[in-house]
Amino acid sequence: MTDITTIGEVLIDLTQSARTEQGIPRFDANPGGAPANLAVAASKLGAKTAFIGRVGRDSFGTFLKDCLAENGVDVSGLSMDPVQHTTLAVVALDGTGERTFSFYRDPSADVNLAWEDVPQAMLQDTKILHFGSVSLTAEPARTATLKAAEAAKACGAWVSYDPNYRASLWPDEKTAIRNMLEPLPLVDILKVSDEELPLLTGLSDPDRGSARLAEKGIRLVLVTLGAHGAFYRFDGKTGCVPGVPCIVGDTNGSGDTFFGAALSKLVKLNSLDELTIPELERVLAFANKAASITTSRHGAIPAMPTLEELEK
Repeated sequence: MTDITTIGEVLIDLTQSARTEQGIPRFDANPGGAPANLAVAASKLGAKTAFIGRVGRDSFGTFLKDCLAENGVDVSGLSMDPVQHTTLAVVALDGTGERTFSFYRDPSADVNLAWEDVPQAMLQDTKILHFGSVSLTAEPARTATLKAAEAAKACGAWVSYDPNYRASLWPDEKTAIRNMLEPLPLVDILKVSDEELPLLTGLSDPDRGSARLAEKGIRLVLVTLGAHGAFYRFDGKTGCVPGVPCIVGDTNGSGDTFFGAALSKLVKLNSLDELTIPELERVLAFANKAASITTSRHGAIPAMPTLEELEK
């Protein structure tokens, strides 16, 4: 059985890396896309992972497929679109390493993922099915993603979800909130950032905001707090695990590393009923350390640590 199967977008992050002497920005073509990032992060930390998605039948698509496979991710669910190109995201960085995104995606291959492209056997043979909200922004990927979550849940899988809000991909904030909230009744494990929490709940306080999300039936809610670590709510119990200080190189992929690291540990449980608060806090300390290493480097997938690095 696969530990974690992710569904959604894999794309090229054209990430600003430097400027020439003439002041012209220089960009590196890094592999990216939140669900793909998470699959790689968890794989590098010892989990058996798979990815379901769609890329273009172009040089970028081939590069992404090879990259996932080289990082131990099962790509049998990754199809190649003969018409639409692989999605591009231009990632510009400010002086603190924070990102702004511009997507070249309408149309593109990842949006073209249809329910018929999703291998049913992969949904029946995974312990966790993970997705984000980017694939909910357009059809047919939206229907394919929601049906995959429903099907995996019906087969006994845990469903994990990262809303991963990207304003430029939605027609307006109201539409984004409505669609981002829709999957919550299916979700067992949710990760939101401290910026997404007030968007989804109207509350910026992690305690009160996570309580509102838990009302949807979500057993484990994680709120990432940047350098301050992570807040958790599990079966009514709450706490905060401090972050690991680092010199910021690039925050791209840090949240995916955090969640992938956490899931790579949680998936070893037979049931969430086995999870204790001390064990959860150890898991989140591990995830915070992994995210800190990614943040200290450049790129998303290339910056993710191995299990050997973390154990040192």
